[in-house]
Amino acid sequence: MNTTSLWRRFQNSVLRYPDLGFSLDYSRMRFSDTFFDSMRDCVARSFEGMKQLEAGAVANPDEKRMVGHYWLRSPDLAPDLALRDVVQTTNTRIKLFVSEVHGGKVVAANGQPFKEVLVVGIGGSALGPQLVADALGTANDAMKVHFLDNTDPDGIDRILDALGNARLAQTLVIVISKSGGTKETRNGMLEVQARYKAAGIPFGAHAVAVTGEGSELDKVAQGEKWMCRFPMWDWVGGRTSVTSAVGLLPAALQGFDVVAMLQGAAAMDAKTRVTDVSKNAAMMLALMWHYGCGGRGEKDMVILPYKDRLVLFSKYLQQLVMESIGKEKDLDGKVVNQGLAVYGNKGSTDQHAYVQQLRDGTPNFFATFIEVRKARAGASMEVEPGVETGDYLEGFLRGTRAALYEGGRDSLTISVPEVNAFQLGLLIALYERAVGFYAGLINVNAYHQPGVEAGKKAATRLLQLQAKVVDALKKQEATPRTAEEIAAGIDADAEDVYHILTHLSENRPAVKMVLGQNPGQDRFQMV
Repeated sequence: MNTTSLWRRFQNSVLRYPDLGFSLDYSRMRFSDTFFDSMRDCVARSFEGMKQLEAGAVANPDEKRMVGHYWLRSPDLAPDLALRDVVQTTNTRIKLFVSEVHGGKVVAANGQPFKEVLVVGIGGSALGPQLVADALGTANDAMKVHFLDNTDPDGIDRILDALGNARLAQTLVIVISKSGGTKETRNGMLEVQARYKAAGIPFGAHAVAVTGEGSELDKVAQGEKWMCRFPMWDWVGGRTSVTSAVGLLPAALQGFDVVAMLQGAAAMDAKTRVTDVSKNAAMMLALMWHYGCGGRGEKDMVILPYKDRLVLFSKYLQQLVMESIGKEKDLDGKVVNQGLAVYGNKGSTDQHAYVQQLRDGTPNFFATFIEVRKARAGASMEVEPGVETGDYLEGFLRGTRAALYEGGRDSLTISVPEVNAFQLGLLIALYERAVGFYAGLINVNAYHQPGVEAGKKAATRLLQLQAKVVDALKKQEATPRTAEEIAAGIDADAEDVYHILTHLSENRPAVKMVLGQNPGQDRFQMV
């Protein structure tokens, strides 16, 4: 296609919201003239599903609950007054609590003001707040934030050792878990509690819970007299919780404009409720995903934000998209093994990383460029006559887009004026709604995660098996035994037992391992 034809195609294939400063360019996707007509019935079904969702229909049959993250930024749309009021009341409570922390009315146990925030959570309870912190953070934030988002002891030590007792004494800890039973979060909380105890600092005077009412965590927070508790409702999924207390509380403590973030999300929600596909950016995005991967996940989605502040966006979208779309069965119970893999990094770093493969390697992807038009807040120097640093960034974006298209690779380009709270909320809402629409197009449930639950159950079984292995080691005679011998005595899988034994030998001084010629000949004993 020549440049004149591409220019014409661009004019006909760019969706703009001038009042929001937003645009979606889908001109470099090679869909046919009949594509939209072929998707008409799927689009109608998807729109109807979203309408029912926002009206309060049960959208997660596994847990028999509604899915209402859209009400978080537009409480008046909640299906009943009680839900509207609890959202508004929670946001008011967050604002009051944060003002009291910043104003010195709520202080640390030693009477000093809180200076830092430590967020303990996992999945959406960490990724959303991390995205916001990295996208909006500056050297002048009201409070510095840190995250414990795994059950990795070394990772926990890195954070807590870096803080040290002096900084911990002025650190406010937010523990986020809907059920309170998420093991990774519970483990992080226990490690932090132990560090506070060792430092002689009362943990409850520094701790805030974001959790479900009556949950295990809620009971702990009440029993230990934590500073405050904020709700995490069962109708808000972790991966869509960033506009709830999960994301708003840490963001507000850092001094970010959470009202503007909610307004940005609400504005995009409103724009993408219209049923005219040509004016609905979220549905158009979903349709381009469908075209790009054949509606079957046949190609990956590469996210390329040309802005350092959005480097975590691809990681955030990995959970939002892949946990929502990756499903074994569709809504009719048919095995479909759906999915849409997401990966990415930032531009122009990718010019020196994997763009080489994107341009010349296997064409198993379609790309999404995210353009931020404002290069920096202040004036820029010239790095060459008439050329600034930001000019290069834009040049690399446009050059890579052109090079990919010339190489037969499709791409989308999303453009926003700058990275601020409003625009970040807008982007978050855009992708939340696109995921919902895409799920409707391919007839899967975007709001449950049976695969995640299966992994948790498997981990629990292995931990139970570990207890049996330890007990067997204690009871065995002094002669070292193989994993197969130990497994036979407790009626367990030999490979599972072997991996448990090797883990124990590295982390429990009493468990010793004697290497054989192969894993089956390795021997273990407790001394």
